[in-house]
Amino acid sequence: LFVYTPVAHWVWATKGWIMADGGLDFAGGLVVHITAGVGGLVAALMYGKRINAGETTRPNDVSMIMLGAALLWFGWFGFNAGSAIAAGSLAAHAFVTTFVGAAAAMISWMMVDWMRHNKPSAVGAAIGLVVGLVAITPAAGYVTVASAMVMCAVAGVLCNLIAHYIKAKTHLDDTLDVFACHGMGGILGAIMTGMFASKAVNPAVAVEGLLVSGETRLFIANLVAVVAVASFTVIATYILIKIVNTITPIRVSEEAETAGLDVAVHGEVSRFHDRRSYQKAS
Repeated sequence: LFVYTPVAHWVWATKGWIMADGGLDFAGGLVVHITAGVGGLVAALMYGKRINAGETTRPNDVSMIMLGAALLWFGWFGFNAGSAIAAGSLAAHAFVTTFVGAAAAMISWMMVDWMRHNKPSAVGAAIGLVVGLVAITPAAGYVTVASAMVMCAVAGVLCNLIAHYIKAKTHLDDTLDVFACHGMGGILGAIMTGMFASKAVNPAVAVEGLLVSGETRLFIANLVAVVAVASFTVIATYILIKIVNTITPIRVSEEAETAGLDVAVHGEVSRFHDRRSYQKAS
């Protein structure tokens, strides 16, 4: 609430400074995804690594991951197309760019995985489509369908490489790739909105993107907005977590973490296989 609300005002209120500066964010790339991704990065650094962070883990249930990804993709149409505020041609356009953008990123992420590991994976495809949804969010009602495909394909490749770099080269324990997908996806989407936004798609685009018209105003405005929103989110999230930690510890005890929070907090486990493992360990 304390992070999201000011940024929403900056971007979408008539007196917001990002709007006044000429920055564009159709459905929340700056407001939702950069704040969430950068906030998640700060939280992960402040919480520290899990006890078993270096161990190889497998998805709990791939079928549920695919079901969740499908529901998320479906729901995102309301998120992006609904930002047109009316059921008209702009909403229909945002619907289409959301679909093809997610598909393009899903394919590009999966191709990177294929080249790195010699096999494509369903989980990788699901992560890739989320990156595409994130990247197209600030641009859905401003760019052409072809531009949406290019933007999201690029985002799929770069976010994949960033996610693997974070896991292999840093001490950050971001197990669900929140920063790589939402943070970097939102940053790339906002920057590329400043490159591809077109008046032909939406007359509300006062200054077209860098690669459309050669003008730099929108590109610079969105670049400044990205830096400002990320910086504000870092500071605000750090302060909020510090405040919460004075009231209640932000991290559970080592004993609770080792037992698992299902057991430590709720006294139950989610799957029968987990129950047998817990009983054997006990």
